[in-house]
Amino acid sequence: MEGTNCEYETYLAFKELGTKPEYVHLKEIERGAKKVDDYQCIFLPGGFSAGDYVRAGAIFAARLKADVFNDLKRFVEDGGVMVGVCNGFQVLIELGFLPALNGISDEPEACLATNDSNRFECRQTLVRHEGRGCKLTSNISEGKIGLIPSAHMEGKLVFKNDEYAQEVNEKQVVFRYVDRDGNLAGYPWNPNGSYANIAGICNNEGNVMGMMPHPERAFHKWQNPGWEGNDGRDVFEGIVGYIERKW
Repeated sequence: MEGTNCEYETYLAFKELGTKPEYVHLKEIERGAKKVDDYQCIFLPGGFSAGDYVRAGAIFAARLKADVFNDLKRFVEDGGVMVGVCNGFQVLIELGFLPALNGISDEPEACLATNDSNRFECRQTLVRHEGRGCKLTSNISEGKIGLIPSAHMEGKLVFKNDEYAQEVNEKQVVFRYVDRDGNLAGYPWNPNGSYANIAGICNNEGNVMGMMPHPERAFHKWQNPGWEGNDGRDVFEGIVGYIERKW
């Protein structure tokens, strides 16, 4: 959709891992030229779809909901992979595919609100892998700290109520923002003020994941000079590994 970015980096990441990725424009889905069930993974990239008017990701989500909501729901319920990074995460929240604590919802049950700093935050962020049943990151050891850059204006994850937030926090967190020692910390370590320092979550079944930091920008070691790993590659390898096991 107009306004997305990093789709090329994402395409190259999947291609380097031996898969056969394709660009699919929303209009191709809308007119039936492409079908959801043609694929094993749907990856929604970052950016500012439709200029982030109304709310970040809201217009993109509304168009998906109007045209292919039932197809996407069936795809996910059959175990297909959906991943959203940054703006893609916002779209999944707006669609009701995340957090989906009690199943896919017709209405958003969370929101990615404006950063506490009230400005666009673009920098490296440290994230700790929590796991919590996410099938797409089972290759990453629990507690591992990775360096993955963030670039967003609306990344503060908030939930519809405290009880819901606590349950998601206990069951579905994949990544949290941390400091150099791996501890939860405030700004600037947490770039947005997200509840419980959450940087990424999955659904209950573990096959839908959203995260604000950009793993496609940390796929190669040269993208993180001075840092040992290429932690974004781990994320893509986990997604591909799940697809290989399932299909």
